Amino acid sequence: MITLKHWDSAKSLCRILLLGVSASILLYSTNVNAAERVILKYGNFQGLVSVKELNQFVQTGKTNPTLEAYLKASGQNPALARKALTAGIKTDPSFLNSLLSSWAGPILLDQVGEVVHSPANPADQQNLRSALAKSISQDGQVTLLNSVQNYPANSVEIEGDRLISVYKRLSGLAKML
Repeated sequence: MITLKHWDSAKSLCRILLLGVSASILLYSTNVNAAERVILKYGNFQGLVSVKELNQFVQTGKTNPTLEAYLKASGQNPALARKALTAGIKTDPSFLNSLLSSWAGPILLDQVGEVVHSPANPADQQNLRSALAKSISQDGQVTLLNSVQNYPANSVEIEGDRLISVYKRLSGLAKML
């Protein structure tokens, strides 16, 4: 049986829990405009770099210890990695939107999603579609780097061991367009 003294304590605890849950929902549901962190994965290696550090690497070639370890683990030449991050597929934004809205859209998003995806939900095509659309609207091309920069989540994961095979398939598709 709950006494009046216990009832006040329980009521206070409920208020604190409600306040905590409400604050968590508000903080968690605020819109994130772009990814801030990139989780680089290659086999058993997993490292965390900021988008700023990845951008700095592309612009200057300078690496941090995590990025350097990733490049070594994956056997990647830094110059080629920089090129892969900036190699783009150019097309008209309305064409990309039409393509993504067609029957081929989910297939294309699945292909790209094998390499770039949310750590929490690898099958989330909506965030990837948003990143691609924003990327193409900025300068008429989609690159791995601008897709990561425009990914609408706090973190994005890059699966390095799948990058080359997916890049080859998408390059073949781009040549047909």
